[in-house]
Amino acid sequence: MSRTNMYRSKGKYIVFALLCLFQAEAFSQVRLPKLVSDGMVLQRDAKTKVWGWAAPGEKVTVSFRGKNYKSTTNPSGKWEVALSPMKAGGPYTMDIKGSNQITVKDILLGDVYFCSGQSNMVHQMSLHNITYANDIITANYPQIRHFWIPTATNMEGPAQDLPANASWKWANPQDVNNFSAVAYFFARKLYDRYKIPIGLINASVGGTPIEAWTSEEGLKEFPAILATINKNRDTSYVNPIQRRAAAVAAANRQKPELDKGLTGEVKWFDPAYEPKGWRDINIPGYWEDQGIKDLNGAVWYRREIDVPASMVGVPAKVFLGRIVDADFLYINGKQVGSTGYQYPQRRYAIPAGTLKAGKNLFVIRVLNQGGKGGFVPDKPYYLEANGQTLDLKGTWQYKVGDVYRPASGGFEGGISAQNQPSALYNAMVAPATDYTLKGILWYQGESNAGNPTEYKKLLPALISDWRDKWGQGNLPFLFVQLPNFMERNYLPTESNWAMMREAALQTLSVPNTAMAVTIELGEWNDIHPDNKKDVGERLALAAMKLIYSDKKIVSSGPLYQSSKIEGNKIILSFTNVGSGLISIDGEELSQFAIAGADKKFVWANARIEGDKVVVWSDEVPEPKFVRYAWADNPDGANLYNKEKLPASPFRTDN
Repeated sequence: MSRTNMYRSKGKYIVFALLCLFQAEAFSQVRLPKLVSDGMVLQRDAKTKVWGWAAPGEKVTVSFRGKNYKSTTNPSGKWEVALSPMKAGGPYTMDIKGSNQITVKDILLGDVYFCSGQSNMVHQMSLHNITYANDIITANYPQIRHFWIPTATNMEGPAQDLPANASWKWANPQDVNNFSAVAYFFARKLYDRYKIPIGLINASVGGTPIEAWTSEEGLKEFPAILATINKNRDTSYVNPIQRRAAAVAAANRQKPELDKGLTGEVKWFDPAYEPKGWRDINIPGYWEDQGIKDLNGAVWYRREIDVPASMVGVPAKVFLGRIVDADFLYINGKQVGSTGYQYPQRRYAIPAGTLKAGKNLFVIRVLNQGGKGGFVPDKPYYLEANGQTLDLKGTWQYKVGDVYRPASGGFEGGISAQNQPSALYNAMVAPATDYTLKGILWYQGESNAGNPTEYKKLLPALISDWRDKWGQGNLPFLFVQLPNFMERNYLPTESNWAMMREAALQTLSVPNTAMAVTIELGEWNDIHPDNKKDVGERLALAAMKLIYSDKKIVSSGPLYQSSKIEGNKIILSFTNVGSGLISIDGEELSQFAIAGADKKFVWANARIEGDKVVVWSDEVPEPKFVRYAWADNPDGANLYNKEKLPASPFRTDN
């Protein structure tokens, strides 16, 4: 070897050695989980865990409020300490020392709640910024903190830490926009009453089933679900499915744009375009209900809106309710808004100068992938500017730009990881189970409504599972019963959503649990109702009673307890009657149904007698069973207590 090559070889060896030394040193340094970071809230009055990682055998010291807590990392590199119970307060600073030192600042001691579920727990304040505009702009609660966990999945097993780019934020007009609305109103009510810092850890993902949030151990009584977990762990099974799905998606993405509204010489949103062959259609409404049969594709809407001079030259806003699925709004040839999926409310800000006095061309391109497409009824549709509004409902014109064909290859798609059992638990819950809590908030069930019988077992299994993982005994667990949703029925009927509410009601038999009834807080045409404040505050009432032992609080509406048959009447008894039973609207009690042994239910008469309800019908001389508010959307259910909290739906024939 030449001397030059020898020096070059030695140089490479030195660089390699230094790189290895640097990596070893980086690995040996103390690391903290994402939750243990600036702005965190630690649980007061409890032995509170702080943990992290370093080189195996490394000694770590945690210094907090004048005390030192020492630990040595185990063979896998993890260390943890248990802080002594401390009263609420702060802000404080914590120092963690090993081969390096980390300082965590702005720490509060208060009550910490883990908030989880699907989209109605996800929904941020920003998505309800019209209803809660004043709550957002006046938010000034430095002692209410929120830690948003980004969506992540793991089908192989529990992760050590949460995804990156997550941090604690406090409730101010900017950051509160990203708080879960339900969790924020829950925390605010508690803070206003007790003046104790509240920490909210939010792990929730829209459209997800309860199985995805339960650990593998927690699903041991569900062999079919366990089989799916084992199958998903096998990369030789998963990877070919995912590769094929990706290839099909890519092939379909590569297809040229076929929408005639975009491929012509003059685009359909252009004021220069001369419309031909357009037909009348109504907004709001679905096109399948207005003469277009079973169409998935692109449908264009257009209308000239006469805008007065008093509404131009200033910023404006267009409200387009909800649209299924995606939409693009053009005004006078300019795109001014778009949304990629069906659930958000359409509220588009229009820059000053977009509108002109007189006629303005509004064009909306709507894309629908499946089911009914179009504009959801019973939502706001108007133009607002300078304190004035123009109604956008009524007759528009439409033309079909494209008709979608099924994806090539006849392949339905890959595995949606976020819907797979334990996948969300592994990535978004397991890394948080060392964090000491005051309680858990749960708002989920919509995605399991297809099998409410199984949900009656899955919800208690989740509670047991999480309590086992956190290791804090019967950790308080507060959950939301599903609200009213979908079309109203005017005859007694069967209902999966009613059975889901029953599953929640029966789960109250699990010790140290509480439920918020929301039977009148939903919207028939929106699975994401706008009223999140009352949901959060009812959860707070439940916490005040269950967790804070506040004797002055009536935390729930009436809950069915027992029934007794007397002749042609059934006498119902309730718990949680508070100061007494009432009809909230002053009308006769409604949504009670009665049946004999044949279980053919008919509407019943019902009246309040003291703390009981008497139910009867001349059509059923020998009654056996009663149901109350047993429907997807039991319109007019009016049994409450005097504290104005609604009775939970129930049946006696289960």
